[in-house]
Amino acid sequence: MARNFSCTTSTAVVDTKAGKIRGFELDGTYCFYGIQYATAERFKQPKPVEPWEGVKDAHSYGHVAPLMTPNSPNMDLLIPHRFWPESEDCLYLNVWSRKLCKEAKKPVMVWLHGGGYSAGSSIEMIAYDGDNMAKYGDTVVVTINHRLNILGYFDLSAFGPEFENSGNAGMADIVEALKWIKDNIQNFGGDPDNVTIFGQSGGGGKVLTLLQTPAADGLFHKGIMMSGGAGRARETKRYDKEIADMMIKQLGGTDVSVLETVPYDELVKAFNAIVPELEAQGKYNRMMWAPIANGWYVGDPWKVGYTEHAKTIPLMVGSVIAEMGFAKNVVDKDEVPVEKRREMIKAEYGDAADDLIAEFKKIYPDKNELVLLGMSNRAAMLDFMAKRAADCSAPTYNYLFTYDFPYNGGMPAWHCSDIPFAFHNADKVAICNEGAASDNLENAYFGAYMAFAHTGSPNGRGLAEWPAVTADCKATMYLDAVSEAKIDADAKLQEMHEKVAADPFGAPMKMKVTF
Repeated sequence: MARNFSCTTSTAVVDTKAGKIRGFELDGTYCFYGIQYATAERFKQPKPVEPWEGVKDAHSYGHVAPLMTPNSPNMDLLIPHRFWPESEDCLYLNVWSRKLCKEAKKPVMVWLHGGGYSAGSSIEMIAYDGDNMAKYGDTVVVTINHRLNILGYFDLSAFGPEFENSGNAGMADIVEALKWIKDNIQNFGGDPDNVTIFGQSGGGGKVLTLLQTPAADGLFHKGIMMSGGAGRARETKRYDKEIADMMIKQLGGTDVSVLETVPYDELVKAFNAIVPELEAQGKYNRMMWAPIANGWYVGDPWKVGYTEHAKTIPLMVGSVIAEMGFAKNVVDKDEVPVEKRREMIKAEYGDAADDLIAEFKKIYPDKNELVLLGMSNRAAMLDFMAKRAADCSAPTYNYLFTYDFPYNGGMPAWHCSDIPFAFHNADKVAICNEGAASDNLENAYFGAYMAFAHTGSPNGRGLAEWPAVTADCKATMYLDAVSEAKIDADAKLQEMHEKVAADPFGAPMKMKVTF
């Protein structure tokens, strides 16, 4: 069936503070791809773009941040990806809206992509497209690129005041994008006083980081953390100055200027060349690219408490039932005899297996107990929710996405698998389509996101009542083909699981790193 497309000299032309931009219209949605919101020199803080004359076309996605390891097709049936040109010139965003007028004042949804603080982009997954969210959710959708890895989180502050916040450059980019949204989004039909930031995995971590970043205060009003950020803080010592000194030597330089000027590929090669020495000295951490507390970023609330502003921001926080399930999924698991299932679970969890199975079945009587092999440990998240309830005035809502996908005889929800439903993009991802079951799930999940964007509460869009977490009501919404809220249902299971489960990042689970 043909779609309605329009792109003329007058279609979708919008004023921004820096100049006019032109998008296009597709089936009633105005699309703007690759709007440059800032510029930045390597390791330095971002600056607003310079004004221009005339009209700039916003018809192509902007460059994405360069990666330290090459992209390659992998698991694309489960998580369909795009691969896009990389460049240090990567401070671009995309906008989808159904109405281009100041009076519309639709809620604004700002997507922070996953990939930790090292990888990913605003268009990496097909499911990140904002057209359906704008159409079915009556919102304006923005997705953001920003600097990553060594460009975004390398703390060179020891080399001079111009590098004071280099360890948070990627987060400073996001703050600059939020300022752009504050200044311009009303002309795209959005309400600058009703902005929800949401992100998955590393994007969830970025939401938490922004809560603790005073420069972002007032630039967003609600947050959604999906499978990331809600873990306990891990003590990780940083060796950025020593690493920089070693890289300068490796590159044959005499001072930090060599790190600023060599091509990105050479910068990465120099870092990789010193990794064996760092490992031998116990100074290498593959999760090292992350924000650093320095005053601009206050620090993890587990360590320093929430800022007064963060306490006022409503949150939705959740995860999926088997975050690492794609690594441990059992093909045709329902065909495995019950006793064989027990043997497999015992091989993973030892003498705790029988008790884990019994507790799992109390909560999920209709689910296969082999889900336990890849089950997400929510103990840290439940602690996070309890801390929020005790410390913060704004409500926090918890969810667990528990769907089994129609793949290899039923695959429990894995890391990233809920994203298409959040964006109302299940139709774009083959594995997310299972007739009424997936339709019901999408209506519930997407409906909750949109209700939260409009009102600050996920209630009111077809779900049963979803209470906020309080000291007396540890509620979780279990999202599935049939969704329901339960009170304190899996705390015992998570406590048991935490004692015996291995951390996918190689540390005791009780010191879990979220990503």
